[in-house]
Amino acid sequence: MNVIVIGGVAAGTKVAAKLKRENRDIKVTIITKSDDISYAGCGLPYYVGDLIHEREQLIVNTPQKFAKLTGAEVITGTEVVSLNREEKIIEAVNCKTNEKSFYKYDKLVIASGASPVKPSVEGIELAGVYFMRTPEDAVALRSAVERGELKRAVVAGGGFIGLEIAENLASKGIKVSVIDMAPHILPGFDSEFAEYVENQLADRGIMTFTNTALEGIAGEEKVEKVVTSRRAMKADAVILSLGIRPNTEFLENTGIERMPNNTVKVNEYLQTNDEDIYALGDCACVTNRITKAPHWSPMGSSANIEGRLVAKNISGGLHVYPGVLGTGVAKLPGLNVGRTGLTEQAAKDAGYDFVSVITVVDDKAHYYPGASNFIIKMIAEKETKKLLGIQVAGKGEVDKIVDIAVTAITMEATLNQLEHMDLAYAPPFSTAIHPFSHTVNILLNKMDGTFETMTPMEYKEGKAEGYQIIDASMTPSIEGAPFINLIDVEGELPDYKKDAKLLLVCTKGKRAYMLQNRLKYYGYTNTLVLEGGTTFNEVELF
Repeated sequence: MNVIVIGGVAAGTKVAAKLKRENRDIKVTIITKSDDISYAGCGLPYYVGDLIHEREQLIVNTPQKFAKLTGAEVITGTEVVSLNREEKIIEAVNCKTNEKSFYKYDKLVIASGASPVKPSVEGIELAGVYFMRTPEDAVALRSAVERGELKRAVVAGGGFIGLEIAENLASKGIKVSVIDMAPHILPGFDSEFAEYVENQLADRGIMTFTNTALEGIAGEEKVEKVVTSRRAMKADAVILSLGIRPNTEFLENTGIERMPNNTVKVNEYLQTNDEDIYALGDCACVTNRITKAPHWSPMGSSANIEGRLVAKNISGGLHVYPGVLGTGVAKLPGLNVGRTGLTEQAAKDAGYDFVSVITVVDDKAHYYPGASNFIIKMIAEKETKKLLGIQVAGKGEVDKIVDIAVTAITMEATLNQLEHMDLAYAPPFSTAIHPFSHTVNILLNKMDGTFETMTPMEYKEGKAEGYQIIDASMTPSIEGAPFINLIDVEGELPDYKKDAKLLLVCTKGKRAYMLQNRLKYYGYTNTLVLEGGTTFNEVELF
């Protein structure tokens, strides 16, 4: 069997290597436009920040090493430009000589990846405009940093890569602003969660300007200003991280089905509408594991999983790819963020009847040095109590919260099944009741009515109007709000009627819940707790 793989980064190299391990008799050829293969695209921001010191550390394998290690042939610097499905031939062009070549296949794997969005704005060709997709992009930006050319930079795009670039530039003493035309940064997070992160970034000197479109780049020979829909911003560099487009132009007029965003449509076996052609990685649209709807998830992690599965299927298997959850994690200045599964908005769009909760829980024993908090948003289906999604932020290892949730969602677990998990505990690592389990308990309390709340989104929408805000912190912390100390409540409160609408607010939400529990015992019927407390919300008196 002769297999041609178009593309040589995560997905393509994984297919090729696994195919040769499955059956060494299979002839495997990788054809890639780049001179490099198997490079660590996710590591580029950290090369810019000099956390990864050498360019070579970004290159997992050279073409020569990969060929010797696996037995696959690697052809670099060559772009596939057309496909003849009837004759099973692809046409390719050498990027340096323009020489054409043709390759026959029995099975074809499209792993052509994606390219950064290049907006049609004035000044895009000026010196000081950077992308962040290849090692060369990272080398160029870091070189400018090391030459001392950059004092101010604007990052256009508030996704993971854009924010990671912002963090690493800021760590080198560069004043960084982030612009994004969306209402908030961090696509894949709910708006109130993204707004919390925006505020945290601002506290650390990285200003985010949302609802702000890039309209042009000004300068004589190099970048001097960035023109936005709000105002012009002085800058020595612009890093464009506006998203990516799948490299599928060569499939025009081939009959291979594509989605509206030009990703290749595949079935559960990652086959296209041609059974001898597979597609995966950044150029393919798979499905969402929960909703079964089409879902584009251009991540190196899913690309590797898909590559392994495609190789097994080409080798004679019939393995179903169950889809993605949209899992992601990022390191930001003083804060890590992660997510998986459905956001509240995605759950609404999919027609789920759900309940969500936002908690502020300790990330390890509070007395252990370096202890901090996780802020967790957990979403579950109301009737079945199946976990649907999670979002988390904190200084600690947010990935462990995300990964527990991934496992739970994958196994279609309910909150009741997750309630008493025997998770690892020692003071340096966690709390006696694990922060994930703690949040499960709180969400269950909310679902059964034990814990009655107002969500941060409801608070932002003004639904606290008519409520008396009560400061339930350990010590008074909300200026102008009456303070009630939990430990002093041993009966009815003379200043409040039992049907008074009271919004109980403390630092994290725990003490307010305990006060609500006690007030209910004494007959108070109209109390709500503000989820996330003053840690997550900016509380103002009405």
